[in-house]
This record gives sequence, C-alpha cells and structure tokens, in this order.
Amino acid sequence: MKLLEKTQLGNLSLKNKMAMSAMTRSRADIHGIVGEMTVAYYTQRASAGLLFTEAIRISEDATGSPLTPGIFTPEQIEAWKKVTQAVHDNGGVIIAQLWHTGRVGHSVERNGKLPLAPSALPIRGMQHFTSQGMKDYEVPQEITISEIRQTIKDYGTAAKNAIEAGFDGVELHAANGYLPSQFLAESSNQRTDKYGGSIPNKARFVLEAMQALISAVGGEKVGIKISPFHPYGEMILDDPAGTYTYLIEELNKLDFAYVELMRRSPYFPSPAHYPKDDEIEFFGRKIFQTVIANAGYDKESAEAELDKGIAKLISFGTLFIANPDLPQRFEKNAALSEPDKATMFGGAEHGYIDYPSLND
Repeated sequence: MKLLEKTQLGNLSLKNKMAMSAMTRSRADIHGIVGEMTVAYYTQRASAGLLFTEAIRISEDATGSPLTPGIFTPEQIEAWKKVTQAVHDNGGVIIAQLWHTGRVGHSVERNGKLPLAPSALPIRGMQHFTSQGMKDYEVPQEITISEIRQTIKDYGTAAKNAIEAGFDGVELHAANGYLPSQFLAESSNQRTDKYGGSIPNKARFVLEAMQALISAVGGEKVGIKISPFHPYGEMILDDPAGTYTYLIEELNKLDFAYVELMRRSPYFPSPAHYPKDDEIEFFGRKIFQTVIANAGYDKESAEAELDKGIAKLISFGTLFIANPDLPQRFEKNAALSEPDKATMFGGAEHGYIDYPSLND
C-alpha cells in the first residue's frame, strides 16, 4: 500500500504518506492557550506520517472565531511546547498552520473591533459561528498598507515562534476563504493600489507572506495550502485558473518544501464559470514543490491519487477525528468510526479525545 510507505518532505523523514489535515476544533481557552486535552489529541494521532495543527492565529488581529489557539504570546508558545514534545516522543512530525482569518470573523470575538479584509465587502449568504451563537457577517474594515506590512511581519514572527515551540515546520493557510485567499478574489478584493486590480497585484500578499516565512525559518520548513476552485467564504474569482496558475508560477520561483492542494467540496459547488477540471490534475503538474493532495479522500481514492504520481502525500480530515489510529485501520482494513458532528467545534473531551483506537 503506497499510503503506508515511508517518504521525505523537505528535510523531514515521514513514516508514511498519510497526513492529518488542519481542522479547527475550538478547544483552546479564551487566551488562545491549548491545554492537556490538545496534547492528548495530537499524541493519539502521531501515527500519521505528518500532523498539521488546527489553524493557529498569528496575532490578536488575526482572530476570527472563539476558542482558537494563538502563537503570539509567551504563554501560548509554552503550551504548544508540550504538544510538540509529546508528538515527537511518540515518533510523530508536526507542522503549525499559520492563520489570519481576515473577514471570516466577527467583532464579538475581537473586543468590538471589526475584522480586517482587503476591501469592505462582507460575506453574503452565510453566518459565522461565534461565542454568542450564529451571527450574520459584518462589513469588514479595509486593511491599510501599514496594517498589511504589520501582518506580513506577524507571519514571520509567528513562524519563528512556532519553531521555538518545537514545530517541525509551518504552513501558510492560504485556503478556505481566509485573508491570503481574500486578496486573490474579486468578491473580496476591489482595491486599486498595489494589492488589487491585476492578477500580479492580487497575488502580492500571498507571495510576500511566503517570503516572510521563508526568511524567518528557512524554506525547507515552509509550505502553503491553497484551494483554487473551492468557493467557501464567498471566494469568487473572475479567472480562477489564470489567477492560481500565475500564483503557482511565482511560488515556483521560491525555495520551499510543499504545496497542500485542496480540492473543491461537493457541499460548496463552484460557480458555473469555474473549470470542471480536477484540481490535482490541473494544478498539481504545474507545481515544482512536493504536492500534498487534500479533501474528501478515502483509502481507495487516496491510493489511486498516489498511483497517478502527481501527489506524494494525501492529507485526511474528518477521518482522523474519529479514527486516531487511521494508518493502522487502513493497514488492517478495519472498520472506520464515524465522527460526531455535534462535537467537532467546541466542548470538552467528548468527541475530541475519547474516540477508541483498535488496541483499546
């Protein structure tokens, strides 16, 4: 089984080609500090060749949702050290996904401050999960040039903090409609300065953020996640193929380890003008770095994807929530547990660290 073969990612030796993708679980405290439950959660899943953390806020300004962790205070860094140490003690490899939510947030979670976004354009047709229940999205505040510069610096600082906390690398979260992808989409970016208008201008923020990460910790420790045809968060691009082809061509000029390439979800259909092509086929062959294919895979489809030879690893999401020993279950062709959707976001141990392993 190719999924269970050893592989290399940058300077990291991985025991298999299965990654656990980043999944927000909202189990940090109100100060963005993770606790012993989070240590247990990642330790239980250390049999994955690679663990991506849940998205981690790079700054207070990056906050969008309640009870999500940060990596910008000494207390947060110290708490993550317990996670990385436990994962390493159990033979695992763990990468921190770095996050700025942009307009995917609410002032309820931001001490009354409106979210920042490329333009003052709200998300329509959706609501946001907050500590006070579901709320309509607000009109965000347009981020200024000086705030953009500070945000780029924050990415670099967060990367250094992640390495200090013991992580094996960092990933720029440029998927799922968060701030980096907001700069790429006309539905969220109507700027007329150097960060808007042309495709090169709209791609500038992502490329500058990547350069900041690479400068901070070295390219062998850096990756990026993108979701070219996934419209979640009302990410609507006039020319998604052209925009992401340009972005990939520019990323190819940088020295870093991998691109995690997310496929669109059947739950969020792409607009009619989007290409119908498979993202891994369409974009994966253009990428010079190692490709990690993400979203919607099971054992059979993951094996088939690896057989194509484009992706070198497959990242799995919800399967890892309910099956902490997923590689072992694949190896033994064992039955898979179903995740409890009601406990995915927020709560305590139930639905988080109480899913049984085969050996329990």
